[in-house]
Amino acid sequence: MRLTRSATLLGLVGTLILSGCGSPASQAGPTGEPLPEPPTASAGLGDSTAAPEPSPSATPSAKPLPAAGNPGGHVAVPAEGRAVDTSRPTRTVGDGTPASCTSAAVVAAVAKGGIITFACGSAPVVITMAATAKVRNAASRTIVLDGGGRVTLSGGGKRRILYMNTCDEQQGWTTSHCNDQDHPVLTVQNLTFAEGNSTGERGETEGGGAIFVRGGRLKVVNSRFVRNRCDSTGPDLGGAAIRVLDQSKDLPVYIVGSTFGGAAGQGGICSNGGALSSIGVSWVVLNSIMSHNSAIGKGANPAPAGWPGGGSGGAIYLDGNRFTLRIAGTIVENNRANEGGGAVFFVSNDRTGTMSIESSVLRGNRSVAFETAGLPGIFFLGARKPTITSSTLKK
Repeated sequence: MRLTRSATLLGLVGTLILSGCGSPASQAGPTGEPLPEPPTASAGLGDSTAAPEPSPSATPSAKPLPAAGNPGGHVAVPAEGRAVDTSRPTRTVGDGTPASCTSAAVVAAVAKGGIITFACGSAPVVITMAATAKVRNAASRTIVLDGGGRVTLSGGGKRRILYMNTCDEQQGWTTSHCNDQDHPVLTVQNLTFAEGNSTGERGETEGGGAIFVRGGRLKVVNSRFVRNRCDSTGPDLGGAAIRVLDQSKDLPVYIVGSTFGGAAGQGGICSNGGALSSIGVSWVVLNSIMSHNSAIGKGANPAPAGWPGGGSGGAIYLDGNRFTLRIAGTIVENNRANEGGGAVFFVSNDRTGTMSIESSVLRGNRSVAFETAGLPGIFFLGARKPTITSSTLKK
């Protein structure tokens, strides 16, 4: 997107309004109370120089994690967006005890690929990653991580949690067209990603505090993303939870039954896109919750002299040419953008992109500087006005 703060104040193409949206609501939202802190499993060694981490303190009496997604969302999920059958896993992290569920075990399993499940005991556990788990592009065409609703992968506020990049030579090139290949196909389901941090990542791998993906395909089902972050400034980087560049045949990323933030203090923070961010990538967001996420950059894109850039898309920041966004059965509330699009920033540079909102609620999303008239919390430039059906949009 090539939109500057100064252009905003001039009322670019008549679509912007200075936002007096008021402050976001202070209540926790539909997920209720702030998230409990599950006990911690030992993280193990991420590489040969990492030091051993403390023994786990998981107990069978630990409270289960709240369910992911919007309980009131009942939009039909197509087959390609549904959870993968993991009843016959290729490999399992852990031997049934929390102590066996280590960072090293997760890193090794992801590198080998296949269907990966966890055996960490009956109580919820947190595995604090001592190294980022990276997909090896030639290891397996399919990688599935299924936490069974009891596993949290944590970046410990220090590192990105999961990485897949078909154009990264260090992870192996498998085709001559790395940015448009149909594999690997990565699915994460029934997992929580917490405190991922990609701050300091620059160039093509910037953004994506919890998950970064380029190429292949990505799907997220029944998962939760809390307290993730990426760089606080930058005109076009984003995605405190997830950043995606390129998907095979321009097919969409599916986000199904998942929660991003969910309560005060639990949301993602980044220059742009407190939850999701991409360039030229399509998304389908179904039966999910996005709340209390923030885009904290200043100066929009490109940043004028003296401004660091960013601050758009409190929950979702999408840029590029031809791409689509479908939000259905989803609640997007109490997100904030220092610049434009407190809920969603959508800019199709060649005006071919389209957006639809179905059976959803967008409310309390503050756009501090600008948004599109008649679309509270949204800044939109595309082929035509967003299609809105059976939905509520309000400040």
